[in-house]
This record gives sequence, C-alpha cells and structure tokens, in this order.
Amino acid sequence: MKRRLWSSVALTAAAAALTASCALATAMYMTSISADELTGRWVVSDTAVSLTFREDHTFVTEDFGRYLEAEDCGPSGLPSGRWAFDDPSMGSGDEAVTHGSVLTLSSPDCTVSVFLFGEEDDPAMCPTFDPDAGCPRTGYLRRDRT
Repeated sequence: MKRRLWSSVALTAAAAALTASCALATAMYMTSISADELTGRWVVSDTAVSLTFREDHTFVTEDFGRYLEAEDCGPSGLPSGRWAFDDPSMGSGDEAVTHGSVLTLSSPDCTVSVFLFGEEDDPAMCPTFDPDAGCPRTGYLRRDRT
C-alpha cells in the first residue's frame, strides 16, 4: 500500500516537472517585437498561407483556415479582423500596447493567440491555442522578405 502511494506521488511530481519545463522552454524562446516590426506580410514557406498586419490594427489572411487547427474558427478560418499585443496585466489584447511577444487576433466568430519565437531580428510566429503544443505541421509564419 505504501509503495503504491509513493509511486503515485512520484508520477505526479514527474508530470508537474514536465509541464513546468515545457512552459519554461516556451518562455525562453519567446521574443518581443514592436508594432512597426509586426506590420506587413507573414508567410508559411512553400504554401499559400499568409497573414498581413496593417498599422490600423486590422489584418487579413490567405488560406489561413487550412493552416489553423482551430475548431472554434469554423470553416471561414479567421479571414480578417483586428490584432493587438497582449497586455500582461490584463491577459488579453490591448491596441494601446506597442510591442510584445503574444498577440490576439480576433473577429466576431473567433479569437486566436499568436506567439512570437526566435531571435528579435528574425522572429517566427505561431498562431495556436497552446504554445507548448507547437505550431501546425505546416510550420511557423515568418516575414515575407520578397
């Protein structure tokens, strides 16, 4: 009986450590950029998927529904809407925030979080409901340099 109890305690501790390490890894690789750096077209290489951010806090997408693995967005896949950096004190998007590492994309039908990873001079973005789960198989979005 005692052995089962200690086994359960050990498994619980291991699961908690793994969860904490995933969250720590996500935080370590996140990067922060400004609104000026965000503005423009971001693409998934070798696909038609793109996300274009405008200075007025609007965005449009191409083929984004295929990319998003978000059931909440429905068949339209978030074709357009508003963007904002998340305000850490509020935990949600605020258009007054001028830089950050997490964005909120929203439309009347859907809201998606976008996480920025990598180097400041070459960031990548991943729209996902869980940053620890990673990006869809098609990959990260990067600035369109063409």
